[in-house]
Amino acid sequence: MQSSVTVLIGMGEFFAILVAGIDLSVGAILALSGMVTAKLMLAGIDPFLAALIGGVLVGGALGAINGCLVNWTGLHPFIITLGTNAIFRGITLVISDANSVYGFSFDFVNFFAASVIGIPVPVIFSLIVALILWFLTTRMRLGRNIYALGGNKNSAFYSGIDVKFHILVVFIISGVCAGLAGVVSTARLGAAEPLAGMGFETYAIASAIIGGTSFFGGKGRIFSVVIGGLIIGTINNGLNILQVQTYYQLVVMGGLIIAAVALDRLISK
Repeated sequence: MQSSVTVLIGMGEFFAILVAGIDLSVGAILALSGMVTAKLMLAGIDPFLAALIGGVLVGGALGAINGCLVNWTGLHPFIITLGTNAIFRGITLVISDANSVYGFSFDFVNFFAASVIGIPVPVIFSLIVALILWFLTTRMRLGRNIYALGGNKNSAFYSGIDVKFHILVVFIISGVCAGLAGVVSTARLGAAEPLAGMGFETYAIASAIIGGTSFFGGKGRIFSVVIGGLIIGTINNGLNILQVQTYYQLVVMGGLIIAAVALDRLISK
């Protein structure tokens, strides 16, 4: 299930990087979306409606905030999402009183713990999201415009593409993916943790870059990111089995990102 979370946030990060941006708030969006989902279930709302609201609506709204701030201020997404990462994390801590939230529906937990013909539900869930995003990037004009924007923003603008609209859409998609990851993570843990997703932006970026997405924008494929996320998940699981400390795992992830970006730069020359 952890690999499914990595794949989901990696797919969202893919869109931010595709337009030569970045989203450092995915971990905080994951935590806040998961917390809202848990709070809604405890308030008596149907678990799957709560997941829809917490994952899609809250995640999308937080992503929209990122997109609007990038468009309004003209600042690089690195600065904006670095700031909103702290804001969203702070809001999560406030609404949870810095405590874990648990005791919600077992149906919700059991659903995501189940398997269909031997395939875990979170894996199926991630693949469905991947298929939707694949269709968007390969069969819709919106996807082609996003690639064009990442390739050359000025050329895209002069060819009639609404740059600000597409940047907004990109961050909404990233937010929704992180929100859905928050739902899956909450089900996996059986609780909403205010510090869930800490450092996950590293995993998200690594999934996208190792999956072949150019850090300089305009190049990448969604199913390659899925493979990248599975690779990162496998590496993490292997390091956990070997009882490697978390901070050493972050060293490994950081090294992989640097190596992948350096290789991308060499290839692009």
